[in-house]
Amino acid sequence: MSSTDFALAVEDLTVSFDGFKAIDDLTLYVDKNELRVIIGPNGAGKTTLLDLICGKTKASGGSIKFKNEEILQIPEHKRVRLGIGRKFQTPSIYENLSVLQNLEVSYPSGRSVWGALAFKATPDISARVQAVAAEIGLSDKLDTEAGLLSHGQKQWLEIGMLLMQEPELLMLDEPIAGMSAKERDLTAELLHRICQNRAVIVIEHDMDFVKKIAHKVTVMHQGKILAEGPMEQVQADPKVIDVYLGH
Repeated sequence: MSSTDFALAVEDLTVSFDGFKAIDDLTLYVDKNELRVIIGPNGAGKTTLLDLICGKTKASGGSIKFKNEEILQIPEHKRVRLGIGRKFQTPSIYENLSVLQNLEVSYPSGRSVWGALAFKATPDISARVQAVAAEIGLSDKLDTEAGLLSHGQKQWLEIGMLLMQEPELLMLDEPIAGMSAKERDLTAELLHRICQNRAVIVIEHDMDFVKKIAHKVTVMHQGKILAEGPMEQVQADPKVIDVYLGH
């Protein structure tokens, strides 16, 4: 498979902070419509890798190609426009706006929150909002103030806000932290739905959840890839048991 076939091709990626290599010559390929889960001990470099892909952190060397275009020198806001969406651990939703308004304000025509308050949705935007609300399971909550949602629903709304931008690569950092068992199951279903049209990368610690969602698992350790493959294979790998699963 040539690198043109991948949604994301990371090659020989390195980033050093004060001489410490947080990411060390790392190569990773993610297919279109793939749900990849990245696991590994704390300090393995998982979040740093997402920071490099979205442009929050600048790489010291290597290559990041998104849809076969080199993006290493492209600033973060332009990577968003190219179709890279990133959700951080804490939800950043507008608590006093409704679910509907949160989704509208995320539509990629560069509007501000102030614009949203005086905003008249076009039929295109309304259709997009309805589709995304259905995808994240919040169709019946469109008029609810976002601050009143449960913890899980807030996480789904934030994923919805990213989906409004129709990203082709979506990256989620520990999306089920703090969720109830029921919310975790619904999140697994949600992730299966949204990787139909895009590549999704998830960082996760909960192994039961990883088993439910992962097409392929990448195990990171000390800024490198320790192992990669289906969950069963990775779980049985002595190196992985030694540095991560055995603890």
